[in-house]
Amino acid sequence: MNKFAAGLAIVAAGALPAAAQDPGTVVATVNGTDITLGHMAAMRQDLPEQYDQLEPEVLYGSILEQLIQQQAVADAAGAPAPYVDLAMENQRRALLSSQLLAGRIESALTEDAVAAEYERLYGATEGQPQYDASHILVESEAEAQDLIARLDEGADFAELARAESTGPSGPQGGALGWFGPGEMVPAFDQAVQDMAPGDIAGPVETQFGWHVIRLNDRRENEAPALEDVRAEVERSLQEAAVTAAVEEIMEGTEVERPETEIDPAALADETILD
Repeated sequence: MNKFAAGLAIVAAGALPAAAQDPGTVVATVNGTDITLGHMAAMRQDLPEQYDQLEPEVLYGSILEQLIQQQAVADAAGAPAPYVDLAMENQRRALLSSQLLAGRIESALTEDAVAAEYERLYGATEGQPQYDASHILVESEAEAQDLIARLDEGADFAELARAESTGPSGPQGGALGWFGPGEMVPAFDQAVQDMAPGDIAGPVETQFGWHVIRLNDRRENEAPALEDVRAEVERSLQEAAVTAAVEEIMEGTEVERPETEIDPAALADETILD
């Protein structure tokens, strides 16, 4: 058994010596450059979730082999191009900022904060009325009056809407679906609020024309359960935490922007990093 296989056997057996848990522990040396357990752990943290399905010894071997190959290829590459050093500086900036912001996000995601944000996002909607309505839109009041008369005589609302409505909901029998107060233009909104299910109202004039409205149903809005929208609530807290952190840091940051004449198109010049 070679040293690499023996190492895997130790991992599989769960018998790693205490020293091997130190991130500074050398697990391989390539052309004089050490690869440590810490290097492996850092690569492991960046892997997609599907790698969690691999057995620990398989993942260990895969990561180590990849790092060994990367180091060998990097050595063969020789001196880095200017792009490499610049990209590494950018990557370091990104990692350090991500580290700080991750800490702020973690501090913001308390259960009390989640509950408060849930109430802010959804508490005001609890108990608000919602309406399910259909309408027929025509160009004149006389046309609307004629439609109301036909409905009084027993005509089918949806059929009239499909035949006569100039609005985009006409092909759907005039159905508008569910909506809340303030989501429609004021005259339409007010008419619906004063109706009971089954009522027909009109003619109602708006900037779009003349409406004949039928209220199909109404209900009281219920806030979704917290667990159903937890991801959205936590995302809102995360965004707020990041914004607050960046604003706080930038207030105490000294920034100088030299007056230079740079053509923005220079960023697309592939020779700029030669």
